[in-house]
Amino acid sequence: MEILANVLVALVAALHLYILVMEMFLWQKKPGLSFHGFEPEMAKKTAAMAANQGLYNGFLAAGLMWGLIAADPTGFRAQVFFLSCVIVAGGYGAVTANRRILFAQALPGALALVAVLVAQ
Repeated sequence: MEILANVLVALVAALHLYILVMEMFLWQKKPGLSFHGFEPEMAKKTAAMAANQGLYNGFLAAGLMWGLIAADPTGFRAQVFFLSCVIVAGGYGAVTANRRILFAQALPGALALVAVLVAQ
């Protein structure tokens, strides 16, 4: 179960690195426009906000990676904390921005958190 938990945590970290790249570097380019569905003018107006969001996603990814490499109990605690942050951010994003964030962000975080807790 520990291997499954580590794989799920790594996948959630990779997801947040992907979001970082889309929001910080590709927001106004073709992949970013497909990612968020904005017209180029709206993407330009929201680029600074998106970059800020991307930075936060990078912090989540970094925290999850730290949780994977740190010895327990620190690693376990870091994973629980950062996965909880992912779930809260995903829930908030689903309520305030787009409902699909619940499935794209919060659900993977919740599955990983359950696996981490069961593996402990």
